[in-house]
Amino acid sequence: MKESSFQASLIKELKLIFPGCVILKNDATYMQGVPDLIILFENKWAMLECKRTKNASHRPNQDYYIKKLGEMSYASFIFPENKEEVLNGLQEAFGIRR
Repeated sequence: MKESSFQASLIKELKLIFPGCVILKNDATYMQGVPDLIILFENKWAMLECKRTKNASHRPNQDYYIKKLGEMSYASFIFPENKEEVLNGLQEAFGIRR
């Protein structure tokens, strides 16, 4: 699966899980390494870096931003192999129970 296809389906799923959320796609040319998506939900936020597989390479600064933003709120790499785990982590971070 291409990363863009995974990201598009993920955005649809996030909107179902977190009704009313706002999802913004970040511009990689503006700040290299910043995660792909920011999810705004009620008074909370999270950032996700989409990868097409768990073995996909990380671009410069991606690990740095995931760590830094994860200390501020919730941030994670997400790929098909860990999607359910990350969605569960998001729900916990946002105070939602499944």
